[in-house]
Amino acid sequence: MKKILITGGAGFIGSHVVRRFVKNYPNYQIFNLDALTYAGNLENIADIENESNYTFIKGDIVEADFINNLFHEHQFDGVIHLAAESHVDRSITDPLSFVKTNVIGTMNLLNAAKDSWNDNFDNKRFYHISTDEVYGSLGAEGLFTESTAYDPKSPYSASKAASDHFVRAYGETYGLPYVITNCSNNYGPNHFPEKLIPLFINNIIENKPLPVYGDGKYTRDWLFVEDHASAIDLVFHEGKNQETYNIGGFNEWQNIDLVKLLCQQMDKKLERNEGESEKLITFVKDRPGHDLRYAIDATKINKELGWKPSVTFEQGLEKTIDWFLSNKEWLQNVTSGENQNYYQKQYK
Repeated sequence: MKKILITGGAGFIGSHVVRRFVKNYPNYQIFNLDALTYAGNLENIADIENESNYTFIKGDIVEADFINNLFHEHQFDGVIHLAAESHVDRSITDPLSFVKTNVIGTMNLLNAAKDSWNDNFDNKRFYHISTDEVYGSLGAEGLFTESTAYDPKSPYSASKAASDHFVRAYGETYGLPYVITNCSNNYGPNHFPEKLIPLFINNIIENKPLPVYGDGKYTRDWLFVEDHASAIDLVFHEGKNQETYNIGGFNEWQNIDLVKLLCQQMDKKLERNEGESEKLITFVKDRPGHDLRYAIDATKINKELGWKPSVTFEQGLEKTIDWFLSNKEWLQNVTSGENQNYYQKQYK
């Protein structure tokens, strides 16, 4: 039975990946390692916590001895590394925590994998999940490709860029078998409500202001989280070692247009008068180092592995809204901090 370590598996993207692997690969033993910081939530994966091929481990990737002992004990065959600090605004106020988790934490995993596998890399794989933000900002035209030069603009993207470089360096220096993917903005069920879409869904429900940075014309490519999980599954199993794949949703939207679409869909779902939620839009001072536009060219993963998104943005957004409206208790637990007690209740 293959043993696969998934880091950050109680977080937003990680929970979808863990669920997919536990359900689709009964011949794998899936180990979910998560520090359960503010964005880690075991309620995200409560439906699989009793599966025989699933094990949860509470721990922090910044603790080198702990990580080394974990690899020595379990002898993992593969690593899917999602654990990261990921919120740009938080990185501006506390950049050092991003260096610790995203750089030092990744280094600890790389060292543990290298030492555990002891140069016997047959059927081993280190899969590092990264972001399109490492490429910097685009103008009105063009797309990020796998060969785009790195040009990070925020402490968050700089920390992810550094971790990407270390993964590649371990491949070149030690022969460590790795794959890297750089994805666009994810959205979907279980999304922690500090990011734009879940934050605005919650604010619309509560009739709170919708703070839009600057003039709202910042452009992002949006990727439905379940489509991202399917891409991760595909790359882990069929991607080529020492390769990078960009994963995008082919869904470019200016922030203001996205917010207006969200308002329209929410008004319908909540049976409010048309335009009622748009009145909540408030333009606020721009944040430092705000990248104008991200857009992913996902041609490589499409041509080489056959992956493409399963939903349009409009379809994915409706699925996301429906999930949040059907899981108001989850949303309340997360916004109140009650979700932090779930681990204590389930794992005494």
